Amino acid sequence: MNLKILLPSGVLLDEEVAKVTAEAENGFFTLLPRHIDFVAALVPGLFAYQSSDGAEHYLAVDEGILVKQGEQVYVSAARAVAGDDLARLQDTVEKELKVLGESEKKARTVMSRLEADTLRRFTRLGGER
Repeated sequence: MNLKILLPSGVLLDEEVAKVTAEAENGFFTLLPRHIDFVAALVPGLFAYQSSDGAEHYLAVDEGILVKQGEQVYVSAARAVAGDDLARLQDTVEKELKVLGESEKKARTVMSRLEADTLRRFTRLGGER
């Protein structure tokens, strides 16, 4: 299979692999070359793949989408960090990716409040005619 990891900044990984293991909302799953075509929404967590030479590699991946179509496996994510030290990647997932997710939620809440306030002000202006 060919695995391609896509980030907003570019392609993080593009190589032949023997196996892919990722995590979706309902748990971990593994894809092998003859697996049926498949789509999954990934949750922040660890992503593993086995290269053609049998070596295991790991990534810390933020939320994203995985699509397997034929021999191609595409992963599109907002952020991902590669590394072979599993403990360090686990820390990255727990600290950085989840903290960033909370920051994004707070930013969305603030933006929603600003939008609601702007709509209220426009409504008041329209009523003053």
